[in-house]
Amino acid sequence: MNKPIFVLNGPNLNLLGQREPSIYGTTSLADIRLRCIEKAKILGFEIEFRQTNFEGELVESVHQARIDACGIIINPAAYTFTSIALLDALKTFEPPKIELHISNVHARESIYHNSLISRVATAVMIGFGADGYELAIQAMAGMVKPQ
Repeated sequence: MNKPIFVLNGPNLNLLGQREPSIYGTTSLADIRLRCIEKAKILGFEIEFRQTNFEGELVESVHQARIDACGIIINPAAYTFTSIALLDALKTFEPPKIELHISNVHARESIYHNSLISRVATAVMIGFGADGYELAIQAMAGMVKPQ
């Protein structure tokens, strides 16, 4: 059986569907989770889906992924632009890593233009809305070999 794909979500993503729907849409994180599980199942993978508002917990999830995951899809949210700790943790994860953002961060204020995480990401998915998660799972399935 394949190792799971870790789908990691950073701060405030628990408020999807409620927070700035004009930017992030009306789909909740719970709905995204279900869509990810279904998409992965079709492709022969399982998902470990997590969200935290705490930087250290996100770093710990990356550490666990080093042992348990075949790949990471990460929406680091605000930590994209601020967390050297998360960047350093992701450097230690050798399998594929996809950085994901619901909105097109490059079409937004300049504070959102400089991702630390992109420096170590295998690929970046930006601006596909909630659908980006399923697209990232499809891409990840093509990047990792079945085990």
